Amino acid sequence: MKRFLIALSVITLMLWFLDTQLAGAAGQDGKLSAVSLKDAEKTTDKSVDAADFVGSETCSTCHAEVLKSFAGNPHAKLAMLHGGKGITCEGCHGPGKAHVESGGDATKIFRFSQATAKQVDATCLGCHEQAHPNFERSPHGEAGVGCTSCHSVHASGNDLSLLKAPQPGLCYTCHTSTESAFALPFHHQVDEGLMKCSDCHDTHGTFKRKQLRTTAEENAICTKCHTDTAGPFAFEHPVVKAEGCVACHTPHGSPNARLLNVSNVNTLCLQCHSATNLSQFPNAVSEQGGPVHNQATQYVACTNCHSQIHGSNATYNFFR
Repeated sequence: MKRFLIALSVITLMLWFLDTQLAGAAGQDGKLSAVSLKDAEKTTDKSVDAADFVGSETCSTCHAEVLKSFAGNPHAKLAMLHGGKGITCEGCHGPGKAHVESGGDATKIFRFSQATAKQVDATCLGCHEQAHPNFERSPHGEAGVGCTSCHSVHASGNDLSLLKAPQPGLCYTCHTSTESAFALPFHHQVDEGLMKCSDCHDTHGTFKRKQLRTTAEENAICTKCHTDTAGPFAFEHPVVKAEGCVACHTPHGSPNARLLNVSNVNTLCLQCHSATNLSQFPNAVSEQGGPVHNQATQYVACTNCHSQIHGSNATYNFFR
């Protein structure tokens, strides 16, 4: 099965490369690749004659205000290619010749306001697919949150993201529970502007839970800032590798210090280090079947002695 999947991946890459070469050759022959208006839902490309493009100057005769704001847009910098035709307005809305000759018939041009989320995404991914290859399978893509739900394509400015509103306010319009979490006493400094949602999450999709912007080592999203917990350590705390940071910490916000999941440190530790879990975790408790000392509230927290709880290079019990 593994060999079959590898062979299938190789074939897919070969077909993609061949399709790219053919598309490039078509461009050299004076044809421009565009998303078909009728088949945008299927993201099927077709070749259209360069003569069908009228240029942004023609568009400005009716849409002067849009063109004025678009002049400072990062997309407008592409206008130098192909003599300024088919790159700005028509690069997204399709060739405008039929639209112009019909006296401005709106049905003869691709209108984002009337298109479905999939049609909008197909148009945007025509250029941005390599940067966001996982968007269609991401939670946003599957939920019908299209590109223009978050991005203002005509906006003027040097912000390459072209977001409709700054983070985290834009994210909070949907993720209301997360906004509440950041209002708790202990939280990451997102509302204060020291961090952004996109520092940890790739909103266009990843293969990790919660669209985390990370590698196979899921804790890397935390340890890129919390470097002292990264290791490697001679004596690893197994839960860090098995369940990750979220086994003990709530990442967005918590009523407990250090963003702990529970208020009492001993209670948190005893979720694993107890006689109940002796059979499942034989190394997690003492030979007596639990911690060797009294766990009543008047005694100090576990981490007062087991201070290197994320991992240690000196002792197996994380004393130092």
